[in-house]
Amino acid sequence: MPLVLSKRTDAEKVDYLKSLFTEVYFKDIIERYNIELPDVLSELTDDLCSSMGSLTNASKIANALNLIKKIKISSVTISNYLEYIIESFLFSNAKRYDVKGKKYFEYPSKYYCTDIGLRNARLKFRQQEETHIMENIIYNELLSRGYLVDVGVVEIVETKEGHKAKKQCEIDFVVNKGSKKYYIQSALNVSDPDKLQNEIRPLKKTNDFFKKILIVKTSMKAWTDDGILHLGLYEFLLNEGSLEQ
Repeated sequence: MPLVLSKRTDAEKVDYLKSLFTEVYFKDIIERYNIELPDVLSELTDDLCSSMGSLTNASKIANALNLIKKIKISSVTISNYLEYIIESFLFSNAKRYDVKGKKYFEYPSKYYCTDIGLRNARLKFRQQEETHIMENIIYNELLSRGYLVDVGVVEIVETKEGHKAKKQCEIDFVVNKGSKKYYIQSALNVSDPDKLQNEIRPLKKTNDFFKKILIVKTSMKAWTDDGILHLGLYEFLLNEGSLEQ
């Protein structure tokens, strides 16, 4: 009789998580969609796990596989495989949204892992970038609370040496539920004043009155400054009503 997961050793738990990809997810995807290139599916999954929360698209991934892995594959095939792994709940994607123009960009998008434990096991716990993991956790939590989540893009005009230039700045999450909308930035640490200003600048440039929130990996009492709610990660995760403060 197999041991329940809670009683297994750490090594057994890791092996179990690894096997979920090959014995459950991949097997189901390959059979359901008649995948002809399972190695490509595996490489694609590794790439998304490694670069979770980064902007990418099918053409970029196909070019990387062609160049680095010497795998000849079309962007159409990669696009199909991306659709399959999203439908299988291995990943979910967030589209880029032009906050001021009120329109979506066709590409690139961000891809997030639906289960961080599976992701870590897939990469053999080698890539533990706290910034991306924290962003992924926040994204998953927002989805679990029933929000629609996009990646925000705000165009900013900067003046340097007397010349004006347009620059696109990113808001990690544009969050909607019914009539409610929130702009959310995820930051591991903002103890440096310049880092803080870089994080909140896109929020200030939306030029609207929707709520703006900065979530930081710390334990602190929520507070508001200059119209922006500063919220600790743990408060956000443990309090479903934290965004309403």
